Amino acid sequence: MSISPRGPNERLGALLSLAQISNAGLARRVNDLGAQRGLTLRYDKTSVARWVSKGMVPQGPVPHLIATAIGGKLGRPVPLDEIGLGDTDPTPELGLAFPREVAAAVRSATDLWRVDLELRRSPGGGRWSDSLSGTFSVAAYATPVSRWLITPADGSVARGEGVSEKPEPPEKPEPPAADPRVPEPRVAAPTAGSRAADSLTGGERSYRVGQSDATKLREAAQEARRWDSKYGGGDWRSSMVPECLRVEAAPLLLASYSDTVGRALFGATAELTRLAGWMAFDTGQHEAAQRYYIQALRLARAAADVPLGGYVLASMSLQACYRGFAEEAVDLAQAALERNRGLATARTMSFFHLVEARAQARAGNAAACSTALTAAENALGRSRAGDPDPAWIDFYAYDRLAADAAECFRDLGVPAKVRHFTREALARPTEGFVRSHGLRLVVSAMAEAEAGNLDAAVEAGSRAVEVAGRISSQRSREYVLEMLRQLEPFQGERRVRELTERARAVLAAPA
Repeated sequence: MSISPRGPNERLGALLSLAQISNAGLARRVNDLGAQRGLTLRYDKTSVARWVSKGMVPQGPVPHLIATAIGGKLGRPVPLDEIGLGDTDPTPELGLAFPREVAAAVRSATDLWRVDLELRRSPGGGRWSDSLSGTFSVAAYATPVSRWLITPADGSVARGEGVSEKPEPPEKPEPPAADPRVPEPRVAAPTAGSRAADSLTGGERSYRVGQSDATKLREAAQEARRWDSKYGGGDWRSSMVPECLRVEAAPLLLASYSDTVGRALFGATAELTRLAGWMAFDTGQHEAAQRYYIQALRLARAAADVPLGGYVLASMSLQACYRGFAEEAVDLAQAALERNRGLATARTMSFFHLVEARAQARAGNAAACSTALTAAENALGRSRAGDPDPAWIDFYAYDRLAADAAECFRDLGVPAKVRHFTREALARPTEGFVRSHGLRLVVSAMAEAEAGNLDAAVEAGSRAVEVAGRISSQRSREYVLEMLRQLEPFQGERRVRELTERARAVLAAPA
């Protein structure tokens, strides 16, 4: 769909000529980019001619897709201004700022949380992330990371005059779930945030946040992590995390609290914001994920929680690595490590080393990857059950180290070690981490196929496809597609053809 014309778009026409892209070629590229994001677009050469000669303006994410398509041909980023569509981005800077002051950081984060709901309610609706397609830039992490490294913890974050801790009101019992087999997520329940929102009228800050308010948000984050691991980032339960930030966390951040309570509140909201970013990453919404990560890092600074800030940086590193920016991913992982020496627990540092190993492997740095893997294994060996590990690192044990080591050696082209570490990873029960189990099965299938063990490859691949059909995760689907490409040379085998047919049927179903 396009809105009314504004006169010829000479900038777009000139750039198409520079990139040597025909109208039909651009339409095809835009349709393909849309399909990768789950969008059904049917543009043709006539559509492009109207964009250029009549100045028709395509709606939703299409301007970004046009810029991405042309940028891919030119080999450089193309901003919307350069194609004459700079005024089509409703929120060009939303979530990308890393304010120096705490009050500005609260505004930046709460604006980000609010915009999705507002755009959903606007005419036409749709996902906010759809309007961001093509805006991911690893360079956007540079300023936030630099500012965090210089000052990883803010001064006092107390808000409101004469703040004092108040006695906590007795908790009201939660109503029973409608269906005991599917408990309602607590992140959707009206709690302190709703009461704080009711009290924040006329600019007043009459609600004083207590430790129990922050505790409830942290418990919501813990529960959401379990949903994400078991059902994928696109599951309906996961979608409640941004809603929790908008409805519950935002009013609390705008209420009154002491420095101690404020630190806990900022920490809990940082965890939830990182989770929202991780879930967006898992569903292929990288542009939205980036903005949530930047705000999570800023909130972690307000919480004075340096290990949590490192965890956000590790998440950024994994995303950068996945998007093909391996060297930048190395920098992000090393930033997490550098600031946390002597602060984070051994288990946490082990994970940060492992994330660096992933990035070094993707960059082709075998020696550096080996060093980082050794450091990860040694640090994990020093961890003990009684260590004060943060709750968000509870997923990390030797099976995760082995799984990521397998992916490191896959990237480095060492199939024997891929098979060894994949078997180590799959030897441990992973009932609570369904998505991770499925990804490990895909890596196993690919390693066995490379070794010529088709029976083992088909068995692991079949199990991986079954898992992919049970969760809502774009990453899982992309892993399965990569597996199918690896199996293409064996399509003469009936068992491989049958696996391919089953996999394509699963991939064709809605995520």
